[in-house]
Amino acid sequence: MTEHLPQIVWLFILAIPIACIAWTVTHEEIFREPREFCAKKSKECDTLLKRKFYYLFTCEYCFSHYVTVIFLFITHYKLMFDDWRGYLVSLFTLVFVANIYMTLFGLLRQNLKSEKIKAKLKDNEWHEVKEEKDR
Repeated sequence: MTEHLPQIVWLFILAIPIACIAWTVTHEEIFREPREFCAKKSKECDTLLKRKFYYLFTCEYCFSHYVTVIFLFITHYKLMFDDWRGYLVSLFTLVFVANIYMTLFGLLRQNLKSEKIKAKLKDNEWHEVKEEKDR
């Protein structure tokens, strides 16, 4: 890890790609078919282990843990401690921050979608009024 950036800065930076990957896999259209397959399998598989395995691809919180483990392996980021405890603290802290990012992103998308629907309704009303005037 680069020594010139404090650990807390790395925490907020590393949480961004973790949140991005977890959100994309569990919510976006590009992964819809595999996610639907996993959702179906998470309900229909015969063993608990299989059901939970497939479920992790449908839950952003669950999936963010696995993405975080991969990022910790790649970056060797440790928070507060220089031994295994640093990995443990950083694992749960990164998951927490990444999930805050995903929650904020979800709220932002919801607000944007709501505004888009309101704008479309106003546009439709305007066209209806214009058509009535033209008659």
